[in-house]
Amino acid sequence: MTVLVKNLGNGIKNIKINDPKSYNSLTFATLNLLLKTFQKMDKDNSTRVIILEGAGKGFSAGHNLKEVRGLKKRSKYLKLFNLCSKLMIQIVEGRKPVIAKVHGAAYAAGCQLVASCDLAYSTNDAIFATPGVNIGLFCSTPMVAVSRKVTRKRMMKMLLTGEPIKANYAKEVGLINDHFSKKNLNKEVMKIAKTISSKSNLTIKIGKQAFYKQLEMPLKKAYDFTAKMMTLNMMSIDAKEGIQAFLEKRKPKWKNR
Repeated sequence: MTVLVKNLGNGIKNIKINDPKSYNSLTFATLNLLLKTFQKMDKDNSTRVIILEGAGKGFSAGHNLKEVRGLKKRSKYLKLFNLCSKLMIQIVEGRKPVIAKVHGAAYAAGCQLVASCDLAYSTNDAIFATPGVNIGLFCSTPMVAVSRKVTRKRMMKMLLTGEPIKANYAKEVGLINDHFSKKNLNKEVMKIAKTISSKSNLTIKIGKQAFYKQLEMPLKKAYDFTAKMMTLNMMSIDAKEGIQAFLEKRKPKWKNR
């Protein structure tokens, strides 16, 4: 099984890409399993936060080049890249916050996977790259996710040179939130996951969906849209409970509705 799922408690689920021999490459099989797993967790009310990581020496090398080389037909290439895009869209548009926990390398579609997650944390020695240009295959689909996190000039340098960037620079350009020692990474990721899981599930769902939608809108339309979303949120039981708990100086008791 190239995808493993573990319950970490507190509504936190761990998804691990488990194909270390191929550096957790994103084959047809692995992409399908990841997509189905994310879709299932999105519908699961007990899941509050998802942590995504890779087994073995690193996060993911991206598409499996041996598999890609064997496809040959235009329709099969398109099927692979569309499936990969569908997974990335599911992560972004899904209701549950997703945290990438990265060690080793995250290359090409692996880097795209990190950028698609809501939050990302790595080890101090992790590296990231969109190296397709080195093999004559520009990282066009990976750049969709990464360019929405990294500024244009820095993104173009990654794309045009194919050179990897280190964790400290990845943090500086906005690809990841932070980086830690190998010893502390899991503890720090769990800390942020537990903080998020303690919030209202409903509020997080509304907020995540609104965040990504408004980014693509003109300013006035974004304000009109988010005013409606805040109104929707305000009508929920959790918003009323949260305000009441704040005024009474106590912890809220979320109903997630």
